[in-house]
Amino acid sequence: MSKQTFYLTALLLCSCLFSSKAKSQSTPQRLRLGFSIGMDKITPEILVKAKANGIDFIETSVNRYIDSAGNFLLTDDEMIDKVKAAKKMADEAGIQIWSIHMPYGRLIDISLSDSAGRPGVLDLHKKVLGFCKILKPTIILFHPSWFLGINERDFRKGQMVQSAIELNTAVKAIHATMVIENMFGPELLRDKTRERPLFRTVEESVEMMNRLPADIYSAIDLNHIKHPEKLIYAMGPRLKTLHVADGTDKAENHFFPCSGQGHNDWVAILTAINAVGYKGPFMYESKYKDVSEFKPCYESLYQSFLQSTGTAGK
Repeated sequence: MSKQTFYLTALLLCSCLFSSKAKSQSTPQRLRLGFSIGMDKITPEILVKAKANGIDFIETSVNRYIDSAGNFLLTDDEMIDKVKAAKKMADEAGIQIWSIHMPYGRLIDISLSDSAGRPGVLDLHKKVLGFCKILKPTIILFHPSWFLGINERDFRKGQMVQSAIELNTAVKAIHATMVIENMFGPELLRDKTRERPLFRTVEESVEMMNRLPADIYSAIDLNHIKHPEKLIYAMGPRLKTLHVADGTDKAENHFFPCSGQGHNDWVAILTAINAVGYKGPFMYESKYKDVSEFKPCYESLYQSFLQSTGTAGK
């Protein structure tokens, strides 16, 4: 990143910080709630209980039905039956399928360095989108990459951008919005032979979003980065969905936000979410014991936020 781009980014962050103070003077609207659940885990019982406990949305995936090489474990007819069943259960429970978490892995990476193999990866994702069309999701979420080889980051960025542009056409064809998730990466190196995935820092996320079409948006995982509020400000109106969890910035902990195990500053996070005008769900992607925990946890975080703004009780 050039010095000029870095300073412009810093200026944007400062501007958002000042604007957040002004916006927080009015009582912020509560966010609706959701949680992530694999399609193989969906049952009528869990969705009915979730709805009764304040859940309006879910994120799901068909990843359980695809192996690490990108092969489907079920026939097309079986996949269609699974997807239709999930849609029926969600509809009957009164829950909206908000987002689809697309498959990810070393061999099905949209930034794949093997240019000959990358079209096959895109075909896999397009096939998944064909099944997911039945679910009528609002958001389609992609990982930008798997782990990278040493010193291939710039090349993989170009591969990822090409793939995202092509896949965005397929996403729009099912009347959904494409988002890219920030990835975990406190240090550049994962080990002696691998670098962390793309979108590992605020600066890199800004750089990559600037290279993508304006109709590809951001998903922010609050467990993937230290001080996630900084990334929220940087993404601004391009933030379209969240993965809510707590962490230590040392591993992908996915702690429940109210467990007290992580380091996130939830007042700072909710302040940032309010400042950028985020309207999507508070989508839990964390460890939990029971779906009845989600609403009380959010309410406790929200009340702490209100107290910080001086609007509690208004």
